[in-house]
Formats: sequence, C-alpha cells, structure tokens
Amino acid sequence: MQRMAAVMTMIVLIAIPPMAHTQQTTSQPPIAEKKPISVTLHGDTRVDHYAWIRDKKNPEVIKLLEAENTYTDAIMAPAKDLEERLYQEMVGRLKETDLDVPYRDGDYYYYTRTEKGKQYPIYCRMKGSLEAPEEIILDQNELAKSYKYFRLGALTVSPDHRLLAYAIDTTGSEEFRLFVKDLAANSILGDKVDDVVSVVWALDNKTIFYTTRDAAKRPYRLFRHTLGTPASSDVLLYEEKDELYRVFASRTRSKRFIFVISAASTSGEVRYIPADRPFEPLKIVSPREPDHEYSVDHHGDSFYIVTNKRAKNFKLVSAPVISPGQENWKEVLPHRPGVRLENVDFFEQYYIAYEREMGIQKMRVTDFRNGAVHYVEFPEPVYSAFPSTNRIFNTNIFRFNYQSLVTPSSIYDYNLDSRERTLMKQTEVVGGYDPSKYQSERIYATAKDGKLVPISVVYKKGFVKDGKAPLHLSGYGSYGSSISTTFSSNRLSLLDRGLVVALAHVRGGGDMGKEWHDDGKMLNKKNTFTDFIACAEHLVAEKYTSPDRLTIEGGSAGGLLMGAVTNMRPDLFKAVVAQVPFVDVINTMLDASLPLTVGEYLEWGNPNEKEHYEYIKSYCPYTNITAKAYPNILVKVGLNDPRVGYWEGAKWVAKLRSMKTDKNTIVLKANLASGHGGSSGRYDRLKEIAFDYAYILSQHEILK
Repeated sequence: MQRMAAVMTMIVLIAIPPMAHTQQTTSQPPIAEKKPISVTLHGDTRVDHYAWIRDKKNPEVIKLLEAENTYTDAIMAPAKDLEERLYQEMVGRLKETDLDVPYRDGDYYYYTRTEKGKQYPIYCRMKGSLEAPEEIILDQNELAKSYKYFRLGALTVSPDHRLLAYAIDTTGSEEFRLFVKDLAANSILGDKVDDVVSVVWALDNKTIFYTTRDAAKRPYRLFRHTLGTPASSDVLLYEEKDELYRVFASRTRSKRFIFVISAASTSGEVRYIPADRPFEPLKIVSPREPDHEYSVDHHGDSFYIVTNKRAKNFKLVSAPVISPGQENWKEVLPHRPGVRLENVDFFEQYYIAYEREMGIQKMRVTDFRNGAVHYVEFPEPVYSAFPSTNRIFNTNIFRFNYQSLVTPSSIYDYNLDSRERTLMKQTEVVGGYDPSKYQSERIYATAKDGKLVPISVVYKKGFVKDGKAPLHLSGYGSYGSSISTTFSSNRLSLLDRGLVVALAHVRGGGDMGKEWHDDGKMLNKKNTFTDFIACAEHLVAEKYTSPDRLTIEGGSAGGLLMGAVTNMRPDLFKAVVAQVPFVDVINTMLDASLPLTVGEYLEWGNPNEKEHYEYIKSYCPYTNITAKAYPNILVKVGLNDPRVGYWEGAKWVAKLRSMKTDKNTIVLKANLASGHGGSSGRYDRLKEIAFDYAYILSQHEILK
C-alpha cells in the first residue's frame, strides 16, 4: 500500500461499490476497485479506487498488466503488418555495422562500433595511431547475453589507461553495480560496489571516488575506494543530509581537480580536491545559499564559475584557486537578460560558452591570449549544436555535433585558430536521403498571457496548409530542459507518409532562458499546459492541421502534460500517446519514500503545504478525470521504472475507462522487463518505436 505523508489528519480504508465501466470490447481487461483508500489532508478528502495496482508483489497486478498487453495487441492487430513494415524501414536506414569517429585521450584513440544483428555498441581503442591494432575494452553484447535488459552506466578509463571502471544495470531499476577491468590482462578485478552513480579516477590510478544512493534512490554519499581493498573499508568523505540535494562527482579536463557537486533544483555548492592528492580533505568553493545555482571549471590558477548570483540567466566569473570564495569573484562574462548562459568549456588557450537566445543555441569562443571573441556559425535557422567528446586540454581543435530536423547528426572538428571546420562524419541514412525534400521552420503561438511560444515544425515538401494534413505534436516543459531539434531517420517514416511533425517549446522548459522555466513550474505550472494548448490551436488556426487530424505525445513529465491537456481540451486532439506518464502527481508528491519526490518539491511544490496541495490537485491528471468524452489514448509504462511508477499509467487508464462517456479506446502497454527508458537494445528499441508509429498512423487511418 502507498505510504502517505505523516501530516495527514486521517487515513481510513473504506469499501466503495465499483463504478460502472464503459464497455468497448469484451476483451478489455476488467479492473476491480479493491479496498479504495480515502485520505484527508488540509480538510480535503480524496478517494483512490485503484491504489492496489501499486503493489508490484501482488500476482494479480502482474496478471493485470499481462492482460492489458493482450488487449492492446488485439486492438493493434489491424496495424500489425504496418508495424512490421515500419520496423524494417527503420532498420533499413541504419548502417548496422558502423564506427564512431575516434577521439584521442593520451596515447590512445577511443571509439565505439556496432555490428549487424547485435543490440549494443562495442567499446574499442587503438594505441598511437588509427593504423594500430584494435583492442576491445568492453563488449556490451557479451555482458548482456544473460539478461533481458542491459544498460551501461559509468564508463571511465584510469589516467594511465590500464584499467576500466564501468557500471551496469540489468533490470531497468537504475541500480548500477561497479566493476573494474584490467585491460592488459582482460580480467575483472575483485573490486565491486553496488548502486553507484558517478565514478571518477584520481591521478594515482588506484583511487576511485564514487557516489551511492539512499533508500529513495537519491545520490547522497561520496566514498573513496582504494583498489584491492573491500568496499566495506571505503572511506565516506561526504554525506548530503538535505533530501533536496543530490551528489555527483567529476574531474576537470585539465585533470587538476575533482569536483563534488551537491545540487538541488534551485541551489547548490561545489567542493574540490586535487586529483593528484586524493587523500587531502575536501574544500568548498562557495557555501550554498537559497536560489543560488553555480557550476565550476578550472583553468590555470583560477576557477571559473557559471553563477546566477544577481544574474537570472547566469554569468561567468573567475576566482583564484587558493581562495575561491565569493569575495574574490571577478566578472568575466556579464549577465545579459535575453541570453541564457548554459555552460562553459575550458581549454588551454580558449573557452567556449554555450548560450541560448530566443531558443536558438549558440557557441561563443573566447581566446585567452588576446580576448578575441567569435561565434561558431551555423547554416540553418532551426538546429541543435553541442560539444562532442573533447578529452585534450591543450589543443586548438574543438569537436562538436551539429544536426537539425532535416540534417543528420554531423561531427565536426573546428579549428579554434583558423575558424575552419572539417566534417569528420555525418550519420549515414542507408538507402539514400535527400534533405532538400524536407522543410523545417520555427513559428510562434501566442499564449494565454501574450507570451510567444516557439514551435519547431518539419514536413516533406509539397505539404499544403489547408487543414487536411495529419500532424503529430509533442512537448515536455519541465525541469528547465530544452527540446532539442535533432535529426531522426525514424521520423522519415512519418514524414514520408504525409505527417507534419511539430515540437512545442512550452514554458517549464529552458528553451527561452531561466525565466521560461520559472514561468512553468511550482504555482505557475499551468502555463505549461495552456502554452501547449495555444500551440495546438495555432497549428489549427494556421491550417497546418485540424483537431480530428491532430495527435499528441509526451513522456515522463511530458506525460503529465499529455494528461493535463487531455483533461482540459479533449476535443482538441484525435489521439494521445503518453510514455511513462507522471499523471498521479498528488499521490506521488505526497509519498516521500518514492525516488525523486522530496528533491522535486522545488519543481512541483510541496503538497504538505496547503497552497501547493490545492494547486497540484487542480491540475493532477489522475485526480481531474471527469465524466466526459476523451480521445483515443495509448499509455506505456515500465514495470521496473524508478522514476515514474508503472502504477501511475495503469491507474490512470483504469479511472479513464470507468469515467469517460465516449466509445474511444484506451490501451496500456507495459514493458515487464524495463524501466523508465524502455528497452535497452537498439533493435528492441526500434520495435517499440515502430509500435508507437503504427499506433499514431493508424489513428490517422494510414495503414500502408
């Protein structure tokens, strides 16, 4: 049973007669309301008819999920041939045996490659040159043989390149176990640690710093491990007792320092230790303060700090390593209200600032030697650009990835001196791909309060704005995360069948700066939903589509978005795809034992406080289901999901079926061997995407 917050004034188990279910088909799984839970908080009583579904150990729950899968398969049977064609199309566009661009680290060139028919990448290296013999350092396919699910977490080579530390998860629960491999002997050492998150080597090649999680899966402790000693003797260096904060570790590109970051969603602090002196005590850069976020990098005798201290969209300051407190901070790159400073990368002679202005990513390059500044130029109006792997500190070559909705992922080596770029590799679309046949654009919808909300749109040329085209709109809008306008060869299966694909950059995300995030969280969360509705209405008004041709999709917190807008405007959408949806917000945020809950009070609000409780309850998708017509809905969950419990989607489906007044179909597909991200292997993942696309296309009555 679900554990509710201690401040509740009353918890009573009561028996309530089952509610009538809408009959759609005799094969629809019946879901009984067993001992509904009645909870009173802040003078308000809520009844949860389907709380029993949360009990993963109850055999009836597994039977229910299996029955739901059987029902979903029956509903999707007419699209089975389409699903298979889609899968074959997607596989057919892949260069199944392929090689990533090698990157240099020390005397080695590291890369990953894939082989036809194998689910996972193979990690390799060559010593000295690209003509040297290949050495396989880790073959995930061999490690994954015995498991239905396999995911690689931390992967880091020791500074002398003799040892490999890696962590694996074999259930989807994100519980990673750390191993250390002797690369010369091709053997696994006895050093093993459970439930690790971040892993960093000290420069002595025998000391490892790692973080572990608490019962709520919050990274909270930093340990120091010496190779050859048992994990039970590892030294606890730091423990974060504030449940709002999470702890991570990293090492600077200069290799001089190891940073220990303790961060909440609105504040944080950074500690450091010399990477060549791992037994020294941790020191702090600047103590935590409310609403002060900062991150640190290193160059020369200085730390460089990206901070929002009196700078809502962040600025860059420097401080001496010997005394990095705020009293010694010196402004390097000032705050600019319309420009969000997202991060900064440091090299021996240059630093690169990653900025976002009007939702567009920019790379600002500054020469330490003379202060000269220039921006890396990009050819398209809507694109994504971000750093690739850059391990060398003293170099004038910066590697980055560029792509767009129509341009495949492209790796460039950029000469910071000459400003010339060399295309190292563009991901091949097997069978031929002509980007000139597709068009992307950025348009803006006007939100309820007058804000302009960006929408990225892509379609195959020949599209006519007459309101008759099918359109698939997706969104997210949480945690300050921006939706990247990246390329997908899979998406071609939609575009080539006449669909328009659109991305709504709604508030709650970070697409338009820090204010964009703040305006879509806590007591402003409903802006996320009304922004998305405004985007949908704009696409209809401008005749990109019409409500009976509009499908929508979102996952996790984007699944919350799907649930909220479906409650608010069910008439606006033909069908909804909700991936691992966070739809039982009020119950989840009242359960501090669940992963993420306490740390996300600063994103959603703390419902133990009356004002936040009432606000969350007013939009919580599960709570706000009413007796009315809903569109067709596909809900997908993962049984081992540690971020959004499988029961949220399952309960949502049950309640929707019991309340809705229409004859539309709601289906639930449960992956019984995965977690938040779905299947782990690349072919299995493509099968999941093919299923999703088959559902979307079938809603548009496209079965070819």
